[in-house]
Amino acid sequence: MNSRRAPHFIPASKRRDESAGKVRNKSWQSYRLEEDALEKPVEESVPKGSCQTMCPAREMRQRESQHRLHHYEIVLGRQRDRLPKADPLRTVKEYARPAAGKDSTNPSDLRPADVLIKTVCHLIDAIATSPELHPWTEVYCFVFDRLRAVKQDMIIQRLSGKDCVTILERSVRFLVYASYCLCGEPLGFYDPKINDNHVQENLSWLLDCYITAPTPYDNQEEFEALNLLYNLGCTQVIQRVLQLPRGLRRTPSISLALSINQAFLVRNPVRLLRLAQKLNFLQSCALHRHLPTCRRDLLLIYSHGFSSRNCRFPLEKLGELMDLDECYTTKYCQMYGVEINQENKVMFMRSAFVEPEQRKVQCLQHHNTSNEKLKLLTMGCRVHGSVTDE
Repeated sequence: MNSRRAPHFIPASKRRDESAGKVRNKSWQSYRLEEDALEKPVEESVPKGSCQTMCPAREMRQRESQHRLHHYEIVLGRQRDRLPKADPLRTVKEYARPAAGKDSTNPSDLRPADVLIKTVCHLIDAIATSPELHPWTEVYCFVFDRLRAVKQDMIIQRLSGKDCVTILERSVRFLVYASYCLCGEPLGFYDPKINDNHVQENLSWLLDCYITAPTPYDNQEEFEALNLLYNLGCTQVIQRVLQLPRGLRRTPSISLALSINQAFLVRNPVRLLRLAQKLNFLQSCALHRHLPTCRRDLLLIYSHGFSSRNCRFPLEKLGELMDLDECYTTKYCQMYGVEINQENKVMFMRSAFVEPEQRKVQCLQHHNTSNEKLKLLTMGCRVHGSVTDE
């Protein structure tokens, strides 16, 4: 006969009551210890980068073996090798989208603030402003992708303070310049919407850094003005600037940007274009995407105001008002149906004004191309903030 007793059965309801009793009997100190244990990993979860090169060694080896090196990153003279060799001094970490199961917080893959600043300076000085690298659409794609990777490392490490501002200021300047230099390029080479999204994100982050800083930054005036010009007519941006300290709000750059916004809101394109001639190069780049609309409004207003068979308006004077060379002024008039006679006189007629298809309004065809090479050569100084005026 089996003398072993059957296991004593405990009803589920009783087990629940006992477990509930144990929970009820826990002291408040126990809860406090558990809360501290939960909070402690959160504080320690912010990773700190330890990679001292512009590209982690693991990624460099991986991209080298997979033939994924950009020719800007290959050892000079080895581009035609069967397996090109990566140059550690030129290879830059590329942007990678976050993926499930992929650890993006490994300290050996993250670059600390000083390395990120060094990386941005390399991208600007050795790539973006190099007169030997062309076409500039390829230069832009490379620099844009690597700046996204820099931004990704900043976000993961929750970078803030002076180092964060240093990186964001250079990134915004580069992206604003690209919005001017590449406008009108095919979407396969340059997408203005994607570039605009990154300008807005970086600007917003940068301006938040200015607000939360214990002491003011030297370049706040510059970027508050750029924000006003880039987002011309945006009431939220204007309201934000009007809430700035009085001394900052009355600085020359911000005062000029506010006057241009006022001219835009009241639809006074003549005043706007006249004030725009006082802007420095980067400010002109920020305003540039709004100029086609302003010039269209000017032609529309003049087509109504000077609509007469006997009225003749000098083409040269119209070019001065539109801030364009004579050949570009002629193209604008032809695009909107404004007639120009053989004596270079503009004949405005209300009934002749037409709205062209959006795809025909290409900014690239209406650039003032004088001294473009000189502007590119000095772009490095402008991005670093050492040159602000013409």
